[in-house]
Amino acid sequence: MDELLKWRSEFPILETSTYMISNSLGAMPRSVYDRMKSYADAWATRGVRAWEEGWWEMAVSVGDKVAAIIGAGPGEVSLHQNVTLTQAIISSCFEFSSRRNKIVLVDLEFPSIIYFHMEQRRQGARVEILKSEDGLHAPLEKILAAIDDTTLLVPISLVLFRSATIVDAKAIIERAHQVGAHVILDCFQAAGTVPFNVRELETDFAVGGVLKWLCGGPGVAYLYVRPDLRTKLSPKIAGWLAHKRPFNFEAAALDPREDSYRFLNGTPHIPALYACQPGLEMIQRVGVGNIRKKSVRQTTRIIGGALKQGWRVNSPRDSSERGGTVSIECPHAQEVKNELVARNILVDYRPGAGIRMSPHFYNRDDEIDFSLAQIDEILATRAWERHLQPA
Repeated sequence: MDELLKWRSEFPILETSTYMISNSLGAMPRSVYDRMKSYADAWATRGVRAWEEGWWEMAVSVGDKVAAIIGAGPGEVSLHQNVTLTQAIISSCFEFSSRRNKIVLVDLEFPSIIYFHMEQRRQGARVEILKSEDGLHAPLEKILAAIDDTTLLVPISLVLFRSATIVDAKAIIERAHQVGAHVILDCFQAAGTVPFNVRELETDFAVGGVLKWLCGGPGVAYLYVRPDLRTKLSPKIAGWLAHKRPFNFEAAALDPREDSYRFLNGTPHIPALYACQPGLEMIQRVGVGNIRKKSVRQTTRIIGGALKQGWRVNSPRDSSERGGTVSIECPHAQEVKNELVARNILVDYRPGAGIRMSPHFYNRDDEIDFSLAQIDEILATRAWERHLQPA
């Protein structure tokens, strides 16, 4: 018996669809309705007083719910609008005008991260993008060799978004620290489905968002800064929440706080901070370790079914190297994905990966079998042809 299915009724969309896309947007917990009503009620009845009754603190207090999942301590996580912004805040702590100005990246990183760091060349950064040899794995030996005494930043994903390959972050962090470089660990595709601990990894920074495996919706990203680094860094992307006396409204230089508020800037995104909490609370109650056990079993089931049909699998076969997603390269994959969505089987497609299927703790095994059977039927009946683009 699957004990985790007791949570299934908490997600309304599971009543009307086969939801296999938690790698992109986790299903919304039913209690988000109540939490958003709490926000509306606070605004409606307390008005401006709501700021002094908890709103100002939410960008860090709600961050504690993320911290409990990723192994950070209370007050060590600040919340922002998206991961690209967290990368920008981190980058703004550094100068690229000296000999140590190299950024080491892998071509399998999420494009927004690559775009952002490539733009830092205008600030003097040298960007080295390392190519994956198989399109699945980060080239670990190349990464370790590229990190030298001119390296400043190493943005790397703990789980790669296309292939769901787990990266040996510990080895990269250790190498970076040997030469004085800093690692920005992107945990977006790991948090909520792969257990990890930012303190044990000793990463300099950890970033990610809540809208995928954490079922928290869009508009909330998290930033962890290693505590001993916090007061040594001063982000140039700053604002009044980072100031020690924000309500003195001083027309002067920033006097930065020494806690996680130091990495905040302008007015926080209050509605999203309300919406994300039910998912974070549920993930913590379910337990990422329990989620991981089920994820390994279900992703193994997907791989077995896909290989039985002769489809290529663009994710690691070894479960110890694989996150929560399986990428399947079947014939006409993009058109097949479109037909699956038309049939209310929610998956996505990514070039170089194929159809990404991502069961979460609330999915049943029969949904996996049904989805694979539908792919087979779509190919057999050529139903994918209705989604061909005109020449």
